[in-house]
Amino acid sequence: MSESESSFDHKTFLRSLTPGPGVYRMLNAQGQVMYVGKAKNLRRRVGSYFTRAANRRIASMVAQIQGIEITATHTEAEALLLENNLIKEHKPRYNVLLRDDKSYPYLFLSDEEFPRLAFHRGARRSKGRYFGPYPSASAVRETLQLLQKLFPVRQCEDSYFRNRSRPCLQYQIQRCTAPCVGFVKPDSYWQDVRDTELFLEGKASDVIERWVRKMEAASERLEYEEAAHLRDQIGALRSVQEKQYVSGERGDLDIVAVAAEGAVACVQLFYVRQGRNLGNKSLFPRSGDGAEPSEIISAFIAQHYLGRAVPQQILVNVEPEDKAVLEESLSLQAERKVTIQSRPRGERARWLKMAVDNAALALASRLASAGSARARLGALQTALGLVDLPQRMECFDISHTQGDQTVASCVVFVDGAPSKADYRRFNIAGITPGDDYAAMRQALDRRYKRVLAGEGRLPDILLIDGGLGQLAVAGDIMAELGVDGVLLLGVAKGPDRRPGMEQLFLLGRSAALILPADSPALHLVQQIRDEAHRFAITGHRQRRGKAKKRSVLEDINGIGPKRRARLLKQFGGLQGLSRAGIEDISTVEGVSEKLAQEIYAAFHGNK
Repeated sequence: MSESESSFDHKTFLRSLTPGPGVYRMLNAQGQVMYVGKAKNLRRRVGSYFTRAANRRIASMVAQIQGIEITATHTEAEALLLENNLIKEHKPRYNVLLRDDKSYPYLFLSDEEFPRLAFHRGARRSKGRYFGPYPSASAVRETLQLLQKLFPVRQCEDSYFRNRSRPCLQYQIQRCTAPCVGFVKPDSYWQDVRDTELFLEGKASDVIERWVRKMEAASERLEYEEAAHLRDQIGALRSVQEKQYVSGERGDLDIVAVAAEGAVACVQLFYVRQGRNLGNKSLFPRSGDGAEPSEIISAFIAQHYLGRAVPQQILVNVEPEDKAVLEESLSLQAERKVTIQSRPRGERARWLKMAVDNAALALASRLASAGSARARLGALQTALGLVDLPQRMECFDISHTQGDQTVASCVVFVDGAPSKADYRRFNIAGITPGDDYAAMRQALDRRYKRVLAGEGRLPDILLIDGGLGQLAVAGDIMAELGVDGVLLLGVAKGPDRRPGMEQLFLLGRSAALILPADSPALHLVQQIRDEAHRFAITGHRQRRGKAKKRSVLEDINGIGPKRRARLLKQFGGLQGLSRAGIEDISTVEGVSEKLAQEIYAAFHGNK
């Protein structure tokens, strides 16, 4: 790296720099943060960028440096925390970025007279026990279904539970013991709760031993039906144990393996909690061309675990940069020792290899998919005569029923793949019902005012589901907002609305562009258009359903604001009220049996 490649006077800057720990931010000519890093010695670390031979990625960044901001800290661990927060805030181009910012799901067992077992995501404020995290919502729901078969602990909402006067279907199919109506003694129910806890703690063997003793006792009493039931339960639990438990493991453990090729990296994350294998998840952080696996795994551990629950041990296939400071920071956060191990032996070495193999497979699949997406993007670039490959595309669609409950959708594709975190819906109001032009105008205006204010970024291509009329509306809005550099593309359905006959319109051109039915470019456009249509319809149906339910109580004579508030409060909302029986509804203050019948009929019809 020669000094002439950057106009930044690094020598003068370095002379004033502290040798202590802290965080540095590299800025470009526009003042944007390109990179955030931490250092034990700021002077030495920042100076290395201008003296050490750099890879292509870092060399490109250094050539753009026009300023460096420094925040000194007391310790390196403090610097690590600040670095992680700044990376999440600025999302710098040259940092390794973990794109999975969602909170992970847990199983929640409430602390009350008759505890409830439920799915939970978000802040853990309620009293009770949390088990997890799980790799996905589907993994939690699968476990819930399994536990319901083994241990009949209720899973219903509290509002539903408090207002039952007779057992529900779950009791009829032996998935619940109906504590809501007193069909089970508290001691017996709590035994099921304790069995659930033992299972989730990895102590299923203790449950099996107790069930075996109960089965033998039942046989001695000649209660063969109960003994047979216990036998079946034991068999089911042993089967689950064989499938879900890791040999010889009783504690909490995460296995993290990274595989990288060029600018694409995959991090494979396996969860083991109390000896139970909760499943795995593939994550694809943005690594940047030239990022080393040690850098990727270091950034991943910092961004993934800081501020979240941390297991006792993390197995990795590559030792991360700053392993010692990561262990120190995670231990302080967890208030117990947390270790990062890269060279396990025995069974753990086999588990790590499994994670490595899965990371390699996921990366290969990703690269194959990316190759296909890149080919379709290239075809679209050629078809539209673009200089550069389009990276970000957005598509809008409008959905309503005879002008009622209009919803506009905006879907986003990045590098040819859906970016669902960037999807947006807009409830349209204040227009003439059925005026699709006005609906499109309102949606585009709201969307790109927000983008110009800093929410997201502008697309390379803006697709509009419609012909020249809708396209003209889009052109007017973008001109009013002063948006330049965005290609506007209308997607009109062809004759008889048949797939493969779509006509593409570019703003300012009256002649349609018709691509062959087998064109990869057309297939990409169809996929984006169909996704926008699906997202709009789903939003419209949800809005229409809410409006329909909301109007149910308003249309019943004798129900004013106070009675409506009492009903909604007692049943926890419209959904709870819709599930309530006539007897339950009539218990609400001010609601007679006749009125309760009318309310019930409004939800269920005259049955």
